[in-house]
Amino acid sequence: MNELILYSVLLLLVLTHLVLASLLYRKINKNTRLSFHEKNDWRLKALIFPAYYWFQYKKHKARHL
Repeated sequence: MNELILYSVLLLLVLTHLVLASLLYRKINKNTRLSFHEKNDWRLKALIFPAYYWFQYKKHKARHL
C-alpha cells in the first residue's frame, strides 16, 4: 500500500512538472520580442525547473516592457 501511495505522488509530481513546462513553452513561443537564442535558453530552463523559471520569466518580461 505504501508503494502505491509513493508511486501516485511521484506520478502527480511528474504530471505537474509537464504541465508547468508546457505552459511556459507556450508563453515563450508567443513572445515575439525574444530572439531565437533567448527562446531556446528559456525553453531549456523550462524543462529543468519550470515552476522556478516561470517567475523568473515573468520578472524578465516585466523588466523589458
